[in-house]
Amino acid sequence: MLVEKAKIFANAAHAAIGQRRRYTDEPYIVHPAEVAGIVASVGGDEEMIAAAYLHDIVEDTQVTQELILEFFGPSVAKLVEEVTDVSRPQDGNRQARKEIDRQHLANASPRAKTIKLADLISNSTNIIQHDRWFAKVYMQEKKLLLEVLGEGDSSLYQRAQTIVSEYYAEREARRLLRSGEQNV
Repeated sequence: MLVEKAKIFANAAHAAIGQRRRYTDEPYIVHPAEVAGIVASVGGDEEMIAAAYLHDIVEDTQVTQELILEFFGPSVAKLVEEVTDVSRPQDGNRQARKEIDRQHLANASPRAKTIKLADLISNSTNIIQHDRWFAKVYMQEKKLLLEVLGEGDSSLYQRAQTIVSEYYAEREARRLLRSGEQNV
């Protein structure tokens, strides 16, 4: 019941602002549903799965943290708060803001870190596939983020590390191939 309520709520909140998935133009709920599915696949409890559906809602929509607390209770609200970015545009450039958000996540619970790992897996796969230029910046940020997510689910941590490692191995292989072609 809690998970279904979160799914419906997240879908309505993202749809209310016309939010679509970047690159694919799918309804935005596709991403939170994927994150929730990943969390469920490693045995995440009902509160974690609900929070996975709601993980982007405070950052991206008009829904407040207080509303999450009112509708979903303190445990789900705490998980959503832990995975929600806390930096603001006035905190500096992207690098400075991402560092603030990384420090916030460093103090998160293992349950919240599991949700963030699922989010990283979903987003990284999408960005690598659709935006190689932005992936250069994004994957460096995820490499740093992994340093604070080790307390999350170990199998998701491994999957996330593999995605990051394979991304850098592929980039290095392409670089070597290009340099070899220039030497011919």
